[in-house]
Amino acid sequence: MKQENSTYLNEENELFSLAAEIVNHTSRNLFLTGKAGTGKTTFLKFIKENTHKNTVVVAPTGVAAINAGGVTMHSFFQLPFVPFIGEGKNLFGNENFINRNSLIRNIRFSNQKIDLINELELLIIDEVSMLRADMVDAMDAILRHFRERKNIAFGGVQVLFIGDLYQLPPVVADEEWYKMKDHYESPFFFSANALRENPILFIELNKIYRQSEEKFIKLLNNIRNNEMSAFDVELLQERFKADKRNVPKNSITLTTHNRIADRINFTELQKLTTQSHKFKGEINGNFSENALPTEMELTLKEGAQVMFIKNDSDSSKRYFNGKLATVKKITDEEIAVTLSGDGIDLILEKEKWENIRYKLNNETQKIEEEELGSFTQYPVRLAWAITIHKSQGLTFDHAVIDAGQSFTAGQVYVALSRCRTLNGIFLLSEIFPQSVKNDERIVEFSQQKNRFTEIKNILTDEKLKYASLVLIKTFDWKKLVAMLEEFDTITKTKKIPDKNLANNTSKILLEKVKAQMDISKKFIAELDNKFSEKPINQNWLNLKVTGAKKYFAEKIKDELIDPLNSLQSYLLGKTKVRKYSQYVNEVENILWKKINDIQRITFGDLSFDVEMIERKSVVSETKKTKKVKVEKGSTKLESLNFYKQGMKVDEIAKQRGMAVTTIEGHLAEFVATNEVNVFDFVSKEEMNKIKKACDKLGFLLLGSIKNEVGETISYGQLRMAINYLKNKS
Repeated sequence: MKQENSTYLNEENELFSLAAEIVNHTSRNLFLTGKAGTGKTTFLKFIKENTHKNTVVVAPTGVAAINAGGVTMHSFFQLPFVPFIGEGKNLFGNENFINRNSLIRNIRFSNQKIDLINELELLIIDEVSMLRADMVDAMDAILRHFRERKNIAFGGVQVLFIGDLYQLPPVVADEEWYKMKDHYESPFFFSANALRENPILFIELNKIYRQSEEKFIKLLNNIRNNEMSAFDVELLQERFKADKRNVPKNSITLTTHNRIADRINFTELQKLTTQSHKFKGEINGNFSENALPTEMELTLKEGAQVMFIKNDSDSSKRYFNGKLATVKKITDEEIAVTLSGDGIDLILEKEKWENIRYKLNNETQKIEEEELGSFTQYPVRLAWAITIHKSQGLTFDHAVIDAGQSFTAGQVYVALSRCRTLNGIFLLSEIFPQSVKNDERIVEFSQQKNRFTEIKNILTDEKLKYASLVLIKTFDWKKLVAMLEEFDTITKTKKIPDKNLANNTSKILLEKVKAQMDISKKFIAELDNKFSEKPINQNWLNLKVTGAKKYFAEKIKDELIDPLNSLQSYLLGKTKVRKYSQYVNEVENILWKKINDIQRITFGDLSFDVEMIERKSVVSETKKTKKVKVEKGSTKLESLNFYKQGMKVDEIAKQRGMAVTTIEGHLAEFVATNEVNVFDFVSKEEMNKIKKACDKLGFLLLGSIKNEVGETISYGQLRMAINYLKNKS
């Protein structure tokens, strides 16, 4: 049975909301876990869509990375495929492991990748049951080195670990463990040295949405905790003895190996007397065949049982990942299927899976996704059988579990927990307590989860620390200085008319920005000193930061942007300076972003109100209304750029050929980053109304908040206001 995201975002699941606040409003590392069906995947998706932080998602395998919408941790970090022993003495490369020095020496990051790593704020690692401890330490070493913060875990990047340790374990060969065992208590991620030195917050989602049957839930819990009772064994025996003739037609067999699943699917397909049809998928660009979610060449017949392997991208959400169906009719033009359970018929449409990489937008300093390649195919696979590994995250009404002799404890738990009810399980072989015994180290670690009240207290303290860090970072001038040093160097190499004007401008900018940095350093030292006092002197902070906002914003405008504008005016209309002019414009955009960051910074309830320095529109009315071709894959940043040029929402919508509500949704995201002024769209009266509703209902219940504030406030305004209020909270 499908569970919509909104089901998870209710008052009953306070831990979900608490975990989201920790991710978005603190810098604490977090392990988010939960039994099968408690909403871990939903949480990952929610954070990706709602965090204001620069985020990268990685996973241990290619399939897990595609499912999580991220990349493999090996490709992102250039991790080794041998054990990492940080302090090991790898003499002349003869040992079959890699140490810290050889790890860093062998990495070949581009300057762009190093810039991205330095802007990274949140690293999400999915499916951490398969994550090895030494790979955690390797990522820690890489981040510390390239961010030049060697004394801070993960170089100051917040890490969100997501997964269920009772599911599939990390793969560690005997010879690898022989190298690792003197350095790690276990191969599991929680034994990493980086985490032993810096304990993570541990939250377990405890509201189960997949099962509601009390005795079945208790059975699964007992398997997790190595506490199977005689009654539990009896329950499983009943499912072994269950009459296999009563197995419903739309059941799926869960087995241990691909070859077994393939054989069952092939055999069942051959039994059908209908015509066979082949549908070839298409790979564009770079997409590994090892990460294909379904067959490159899909063979189907009318009457075949299939399973959807992707959520419906249509707004109607007719199917979801794991939904079973039967092929009803195949013609040259289309495939019609009937959904199991509800009997709804629909025509299949091809879907696309993307292989991405992350890149840094130099102007906005936001990490973006870039498509490297894609795989297009009908979103189904034959589903009389599937491996347990591929069933992780799926839900079935009826399943035949082929235990055999090769089951591990993790596989047993995954297989059983895929089902909604105990009576929906049919066992082909007996399962006894000794065959499902979990690693005691996992059971022991799982008892260390933080209590609810403890998490709430930690959140209060950590939010204050994080707000302090963000405030200090806003007045850090190092990036501006580095940018204008590079600008000065590049300007000196360019062949442009009146070279002296350009050289003098870049020289003046560099002198001015360095002088500003000297003042900013003194101000940061003052802030550091005050933040060490408890409680923080709010009156002092309000007075000093309000003055600093006004001072530094004006300094950037008068001393940096105005001289740059003079250079831009001179370059206007000149020949052979197009690329250099674009570069000058990029520098100006970054300076304006710094002004916006300064002017919109808040601290709790303190907003440090100042008169805003507004950027004048540089686009003529003619240019604003000129229709342009909308490129496929246009990003939200295009809407932001039009906003910065002074265009209104309806003008941006017309320019981009999109709905006004879509543009409002784009801009709402940048309210969270202080790049869009919320009061351009929401009046103070409306903001007060929305705040009252949020205080009453929380931030997550968008539909309920909308009902509370009424029809006069749009969903777009609501999203903008909520992002603004989250930043202030």
